[in-house]
Amino acid sequence: MLYLAYKNLISKPLNTLLSTLLLMLSISLVTFVLQIKNQLNQHLENNSKPFDMVIGAKGSPLQLVLSSILHIDNPTGNISLEEATRIAKNPMVRQMIPVSYGDNYKGIRILGTTYEYLAKYKASLQEGRLYKKPFEVVVGNGVAKNNNLQIGDTFVSAHGLAENGLETHHEKPFIITGILKPTRTIVDHLIVTNLESIWEVHEHNDEQHHHEEKHKANHIDEHGNHKDTYGEARQITSLLIEFRNPFGALQMSRFINDKTTMQAALPKFEIERLMRFLGVGFQVVNGISITVLLVAVLSIFISLIKTVRERKQELALLRTYGVRTLQLIKLVFLEALFLSLLGATLGWFLGRISIWLFSIFTEDLYGYHFVFSLPNNKELIVLLVVVLTTLLAAVLASMSLYKLNVSKTISDA
Repeated sequence: MLYLAYKNLISKPLNTLLSTLLLMLSISLVTFVLQIKNQLNQHLENNSKPFDMVIGAKGSPLQLVLSSILHIDNPTGNISLEEATRIAKNPMVRQMIPVSYGDNYKGIRILGTTYEYLAKYKASLQEGRLYKKPFEVVVGNGVAKNNNLQIGDTFVSAHGLAENGLETHHEKPFIITGILKPTRTIVDHLIVTNLESIWEVHEHNDEQHHHEEKHKANHIDEHGNHKDTYGEARQITSLLIEFRNPFGALQMSRFINDKTTMQAALPKFEIERLMRFLGVGFQVVNGISITVLLVAVLSIFISLIKTVRERKQELALLRTYGVRTLQLIKLVFLEALFLSLLGATLGWFLGRISIWLFSIFTEDLYGYHFVFSLPNNKELIVLLVVVLTTLLAAVLASMSLYKLNVSKTISDA
């Protein structure tokens, strides 16, 4: 029966190819969307989990979270380190970590922060040591691998977050003192240094652009405090906060947003909002894949009906040799099973190849890597439903075999 089912399928290669291609395309789309959604959720959760709040300049709270935690957007601006830490000095705050950035190396963000930032992501050294002085850096494992960087290598940064060679700081080269172990977080795709490095590189830049204004060395700021002009460089991009309990985040965010010139964003809330936006796109692709899947099942159903009709004489002849009707149905059933398993398997592999290609694109742009993984529960359910639906189509297509008039069919032949 297996041999007969196989021979029947290859006897109509175009029908078999069309049905398999439709099934393969729909399965690949479904598995691709399920995996991307699942892995993206994990990426976002792993990267945002250490922090309950981000304090930054006024603007879009989603942009603030994307730029300060996920490092895939431009910052909303700079804030005063002194003012931010003063506000964050609250009994409900467990830890606050300043971060500052504005330069890149080959499009890779150079992040100024404290050792606590690395500890939050459980980042440890693979080789070398941590930065101790300005312009010493540790590089994420992905950065080191992709750019073939070693301990002791030096490089110059470029102004801004996009790769460019127009405004580089040749007078302030960075030196690599350490390479981090893989963490499967955003740290793998960052160059990390201390805050002083970021301040000094931009102070030098300010001196070049504003040397003619040095006579304004002291002025009164908006709060009435005297402040040195170059002291203004003691700004940060944002402050990352961890609270002792979730109520602290809600209370403090309301105060900061209403009473200060800064804004507070809650990463968990903003990422859920982002996933809701992305969810619409996922649903559209899922809708397309389900439509293609229905067309594939319908194609298999029509193909099987045509096969039964065109092979009536052959099937009637098999009956005369003692083959029962149930065995003939089993033959059609095996053909459908072979088609569904072939389409599902090839579709699953095509989905995984698509994830690999998509991962190359996202890693270059956003530092996000999607992995080749085994099917999850949702994918297994989809594959099972596809096989069962195809088998149901086979049963319906072979119902006419019960009405097969063997003698009439053979005499007509």
